[in-house]
Amino acid sequence: MTAAHATEHWDLVVVGAGPAGASAALGALAERPGLRVLLLDRADFPRDKSCGDGIAPHVLDALAGVGAGDVIDDWTPLRHLTLSHGSVEVSGEMRREVHVVPRRVLDARLVERAVAAGAVLRRHRATSIDPGPGDPVVSAEISGRVVVGADGAHSVVRTTLLGTTRRTRAIAIRGYAPTTPEIAGRQVIRYGDRRQPSYAWAFDRGDGLANVGYGELLPGERDHDLTPSRKLLLEQLELLLPGAASTGSDWRGHHLPLSGWRWDQPDGAVLLAGDAAGLVNPMTGEGIYYAVATGIAAGRTAARCLAAGRPEDAGARHRDDVRRLLGTHLRHTWTASRLARSPRVVDAGIRAAARDRRVFDTLVEIGLGDGRIDPRLAGGLARSLLPGRSRPAAPPPTPTATR
Repeated sequence: MTAAHATEHWDLVVVGAGPAGASAALGALAERPGLRVLLLDRADFPRDKSCGDGIAPHVLDALAGVGAGDVIDDWTPLRHLTLSHGSVEVSGEMRREVHVVPRRVLDARLVERAVAAGAVLRRHRATSIDPGPGDPVVSAEISGRVVVGADGAHSVVRTTLLGTTRRTRAIAIRGYAPTTPEIAGRQVIRYGDRRQPSYAWAFDRGDGLANVGYGELLPGERDHDLTPSRKLLLEQLELLLPGAASTGSDWRGHHLPLSGWRWDQPDGAVLLAGDAAGLVNPMTGEGIYYAVATGIAAGRTAARCLAAGRPEDAGARHRDDVRRLLGTHLRHTWTASRLARSPRVVDAGIRAAARDRRVFDTLVEIGLGDGRIDPRLAGGLARSLLPGRSRPAAPPPTPTATR
């Protein structure tokens, strides 16, 4: 069905109301408060979503620009991070505090903010997207002068625009367990010995529960029989963080399509954001910052192109904006993820972070959403990999190396 035959017409249609979609609506309405914005999602809110629940400070920085920087002010922040692999460990304070907030809470609040700003929320499962010519049409019935695809890892919008592409994927399982004294006030990441990067995590929510889970890189398409089972994932979690799997509940598994060397966004009036854009940190699996940042960017770009009467320019402008914002970072995280497939490099990174506070901070930034491999990190890795440097040097007071 063409736009002329659609039953509804909107300025902006956002497919998916998770962090990327809600942020797109907020970005558009911050730019042009009177815009007619329709926000579609297949679920009712609040709803659960499998995730590590970590909210980096970069997320709140981005949301502050659209009036939502206080969305999780009532949740307890934390600053302590522990990284380990076997007997090699570093533990220290991060430069900026992070939050651990269930997606059931975060996503619902962002949707509430988008609706309060003027978006219309509707439960609707998008079945198709016709990108034009003319206005794009969703599900053969709803047209938007611009459409933002924010419909997650299995995006209908992305598949229509770019086809089915081979992408590196990871698999993870998440649950909630009582916070123990060892975890209280901390984010704990313990690397395992399976396909790297593989690690277990425990992130204190600050309310008596911790988000716990385990994830690892999936084998290639020819190795389907090697795909880890739920049982294996939980066994690895219990092995690396004893007590986490045995006391945890509310388990949810999910696949993560990881970011590659570069990012694609076609020309035209259909934009991609968040997981639908293939933006997931390939080293850590973090995606909330990418979702919020690219969602806001998509919304603002849509509003500006509509104001100029040039909705067809939105794709090219969004591509340029996202590449300026994340292009260098994505190339560095891709490189870091390739290096991290070697257990020796994982150990070297932890040892380098133990010796040098700035290396520790850089590793945190690479994992959270805006870091790069700088000369100090590269040099620290090289020194840690040299013969005779297999043991960590005496660390500064913070961060601290143990064992």
